[in-house]
Amino acid sequence: MNRVDITKKTFALTTPLYYVNDVPHIGSAYTTIAADAIARFHRLLGHSVLLVTGTDEHGQKIQRSAEAKGLNPQEFCDEIVPNFISLWELLNIQYDRFSRTTAPNHAAIVQEFFQRVWAKGDIYLGQQKGWYCVSCEEFKEERELLEGNRCPIHTNKEVEWRDEENYFFRLSKYQDKLLEFYRDRPDFMQPESRRNEVLNFVNQGLQDFSISRVNVDWGFPVPENPKHTLYVWFDALLAYITALLEPEDKPTLEAALKKWYPFNLHLIGKDILRFHAVYWPAMLMSAELPLPNQVFGHGFLTKDGRKMGKTTGNTIDPIALVNTYGTDAVRYYFLKEIEFGKDGDFNEVRFIDVLNADLANDFGNLLNRILGMVKKYCGGNIPSVANEDIPAENPLKAIGLGLGEQVKDAYEALTFNQACTLVLSLVQASNKFIDDQAPWTLYKQGEQAAVEKVLYAVLESVRLAAYLLSPVIPTISTAAYQQLGFEIDFNNQINTSIVAPFQTHSQWGLLNCEQNLGVPQPIFKRIELPKNDE
Repeated sequence: MNRVDITKKTFALTTPLYYVNDVPHIGSAYTTIAADAIARFHRLLGHSVLLVTGTDEHGQKIQRSAEAKGLNPQEFCDEIVPNFISLWELLNIQYDRFSRTTAPNHAAIVQEFFQRVWAKGDIYLGQQKGWYCVSCEEFKEERELLEGNRCPIHTNKEVEWRDEENYFFRLSKYQDKLLEFYRDRPDFMQPESRRNEVLNFVNQGLQDFSISRVNVDWGFPVPENPKHTLYVWFDALLAYITALLEPEDKPTLEAALKKWYPFNLHLIGKDILRFHAVYWPAMLMSAELPLPNQVFGHGFLTKDGRKMGKTTGNTIDPIALVNTYGTDAVRYYFLKEIEFGKDGDFNEVRFIDVLNADLANDFGNLLNRILGMVKKYCGGNIPSVANEDIPAENPLKAIGLGLGEQVKDAYEALTFNQACTLVLSLVQASNKFIDDQAPWTLYKQGEQAAVEKVLYAVLESVRLAAYLLSPVIPTISTAAYQQLGFEIDFNNQINTSIVAPFQTHSQWGLLNCEQNLGVPQPIFKRIELPKNDE
């Protein structure tokens, strides 16, 4: 892999633009936590990062939801959107742009993009017949439907038969170009299982898709025929580009594309894979715009082994979860315990067990133990030991020397669980090292130099672990780092990327005796399960 000049590299990524027919759910939170961790990691590398999130606010589903509440669609959207913003704040998501498809500048971008594709001859008027899922905002092929004409994704919703005049995008024209693109860029669609799904779908033959509706008022009118409203996906995908405009920019494609485009990463759930990996690249090809570097489709979440749904009462309230257990706890569990890209399950007992084992017993207890020993055996000062005083075969240094690069590779591959497990191996080795070396015995034997080498090796390993976990648990990592004598806040990333760059802080052996240790405090308190009354 070619090394880039990290002082100049930009990294732009997006979450989906979440549909506002209802308040945000745990699946939306999951994608956004992952996106935030990626953004934080790239900021540590010194990259200029732009994290785009936002809301998709047009379409029939919104129109119907608004009518059910006796509101006009804009009022309904304005009521729902703050729920996303407040949840992202609660989850400590440091996004850079919040893109709304109802924003005034978005209309101009959509219109200009439409005209480009229209001029290419890739839009035409035709008749659409078929089964339509309002929740997906998508026509379904008969072979996809479940028994009773139900949607395969929204399994409790029946699809509706439609026979109407629509404008179509010539997707079929781009079948061969897409297959060539997938062949030339094998990493474009990840993970491999999603890539295979996309290839299978495209190889079956692409059909032109409808980009307008005549029975929906809530959306942008088609520029060439205002009786039609632009289909939600043709509008929504372009809001990624609208988000790239600076406040002072005129809303033109040229202005939007000047710095951050093309996107490095679109992070999505697998239910919207087709739109991002097939429709979106074809639309961009038609408009003669560069394609994004990668689309990553993660899996679905279940609860207690069952699909989540309001009708079954099997849901997770992300706000209640954070309020009960804390932001970093929620972030850690979903990124460490679920292999990103595969389906994953939430079970509250398992959730508590993992947090207690990893963050309270292993990591938190290690920091408390070592700071207590430093106070007892070294007067509360970092031992006067340098990195070169610790031999390379020291079990902690042996792990620590290559750990930064291994964890970097894991973050870049979006294998968050692997990154966390790698760091935890150093934490667990540090606890074992203390028990094996027994510094309390060495101290009684007058082996002060040996005591100090043991304590330094553990202190430095705790520091390295805190640093490498900071994209996942920034507040806990900040508390640990500050107790180790650093004036660094991982939630102030503009400052952190300057004073704690990855090149130096990911290396084992940074700690030095000139630092003053902070006041020891628990960084994660053990969660006690409520006792059942018998």
